[in-house]
Amino acid sequence: MKTFSQKPAEVEKNWVLFDAKDVVLGRLASEIAFRLRGKHLPTFTPHVDCGDNIVVINAEKVLLTGKKRQDKVYYRHTNHPGGLKQAIAGEILDGKFPERVLEKAVTRMMPGGPLSRKQLKNLYIYAGSEHRHEAQKPVAIDFAAANVKNTLRD
Repeated sequence: MKTFSQKPAEVEKNWVLFDAKDVVLGRLASEIAFRLRGKHLPTFTPHVDCGDNIVVINAEKVLLTGKKRQDKVYYRHTNHPGGLKQAIAGEILDGKFPERVLEKAVTRMMPGGPLSRKQLKNLYIYAGSEHRHEAQKPVAIDFAAANVKNTLRD
């Protein structure tokens, strides 16, 4: 038997739609990273961009377990002396760009490198329920119903 290696010209990219409303952040981010890389396909090849195009809606309604909404801190640096800035996850989710929390989670679950940066360009995250990819006819995946742990229970 020979090892199968997919060529970039043989790749068929699908469009997938995830609804992040009332879904746990980490579980959704890991599934998105898994599909962006193409690891859900039997033709997965590590050095080829064989993943899907992912559209995520309602990113502002994603849930964090425990006290992460109040305690999780995101750091950034302005590249000036003493320029370390921090923001709490709840402030970001309530702020102007709530989709950045999900974007950071997915980015940090991808391996670093040029291929990962290329694959992350296939990720489209929207804070609300509207998106501009209707013409591509994305297939909706009901991630919340896939496992009871994907949503928080009271």
